[in-house]
Amino acid sequence: MTGGRPATTPGIVAEDVRVSLGGREVVRGVSLEVHPGELVTLVGPNGCGKSTLLSVLSGTRKPSGGRVHIDGRDVATTPLRELARHRSVVTQQNRLDTPFTVAEVVAMGRYPWLRTPRAVDSPKIIADAVELCELTEIVDRPFAHLSGGQQARVSLARALAQDTPVMMLDEPTAALDIHHQEQVLEILGAHRDQGNAVLLVVHDLTLAAAYADRVAVMKHGELLAVGPTDEVMTTELLTATYDHPVEVLTHNGQQVILPERTPR
Repeated sequence: MTGGRPATTPGIVAEDVRVSLGGREVVRGVSLEVHPGELVTLVGPNGCGKSTLLSVLSGTRKPSGGRVHIDGRDVATTPLRELARHRSVVTQQNRLDTPFTVAEVVAMGRYPWLRTPRAVDSPKIIADAVELCELTEIVDRPFAHLSGGQQARVSLARALAQDTPVMMLDEPTAALDIHHQEQVLEILGAHRDQGNAVLLVVHDLTLAAAYADRVAVMKHGELLAVGPTDEVMTTELLTATYDHPVEVLTHNGQQVILPERTPR
């Protein structure tokens, strides 16, 4: 990846974003910033609006109100191809019927750079993404024949090949084993360290706390708190957010979040 973005370049700026679906407001006045060189995790219970918010931030869904800027550009007025040069997106859904191979899917990340000076870098960037995501041995296999975890890693490689200053990911670790979960977060951490802005939706609270610079906690379409992990990931706030008692422990200097369970 080329990385090394100027620190002055804006990442994600969302102002009073609102989304109504079926007459119900599912995202309510959310304002959030993700800065270059920062990894922010977005957490909250199922159905709280995380994926909907991410779709608005990425420009794939129009909000009912509010504004979003990506890398200094208004999402509402920026052509999609230009927007694709400034943000990459990894969604939960993958096309299971796609006829393309792993190599071809990863190469799709370079489409926004066709017929630009940066196209000359595409072969190396694609090869680096394939190697980084441990896809070399399956690079010629059809995408549709892969496991869910393998498909998730291919989707990440495609987004890395897109080589944008902003990356948004919706549950990229959900189908992965422990090794690949840690690998994905280490890759995203390295992407952040190159000066890029990373916004990650994740359910695993311990994973979120381990790698995030800041955490945004969402419930009922609203942001309850945004801040450093040790300030936000508290027993009181998480218990109220998930309507279930949790315990926040510290192990080897890192937070571990455990749900309380009735002894068997």
